[in-house]
Amino acid sequence: SALDTQQVEQSSSRLCWIGHGGSDGLHAYVPSLDYAVTDLKSFLEKVFTENPGLPCFCFGHSTGGAIILKAMLDPKIESRVSGIALTSPAVGVQPSHPIFAVLAPIMAFLLPRYQISAANKKGMPVSRDPAALIAKYSDPLVFTGSIRVKTGYEILRITAHLQQNLNKVKVPFLVMHGTDDTVTDPSASKKLYEEAASSDKSLKLYDGLLHDLLFEPEREIIAGAILDWLNQRV
Repeated sequence: SALDTQQVEQSSSRLCWIGHGGSDGLHAYVPSLDYAVTDLKSFLEKVFTENPGLPCFCFGHSTGGAIILKAMLDPKIESRVSGIALTSPAVGVQPSHPIFAVLAPIMAFLLPRYQISAANKKGMPVSRDPAALIAKYSDPLVFTGSIRVKTGYEILRITAHLQQNLNKVKVPFLVMHGTDDTVTDPSASKKLYEEAASSDKSLKLYDGLLHDLLFEPEREIIAGAILDWLNQRV
């Protein structure tokens, strides 16, 4: 049957990874994104077992999108997922300074928890809607400080892995990105679309929109496009 926003909200499950939200560990410190990928695979196995015969779809935003994509590189997982929808996925990111990409492995080993100056809600806008930004950043579980060295390195590491394996992506997908996103690279989403082996793939680029598409003034359009894509596949 057709899906609507309320049904999606009621039936969806969210996976919170180490260092984020209400999870254990030092806030905003990610020792390895591979842990999150492994956790996602375990979570999906639980979903498959509890919902036999039902199609399974995944949704991921930003780094969450990168985590889902890496999980889909596992054929045993990918073959059981009907599709994934991604907003502003971290397939490509720009370090705060080019030298960081060179020094990141060393710094991550020596000073993994050190916080470096990086753009947050003040220095790098993620939405053009002031009210949405207030709502997002008033949540005490949303981290607003500077990025930790190890976390930054892990994001660079997973994006590098994905860049080398885009042609191995076979799962049906919808990828959406704002052209003015300064957090993750919209051209990397285009590269994902062009290089992925998926026979069912869609790319939507939104002119002038920023990183948090579902916090933008056009959020209803974004949500509608996701629901339309899902409904065409269920």
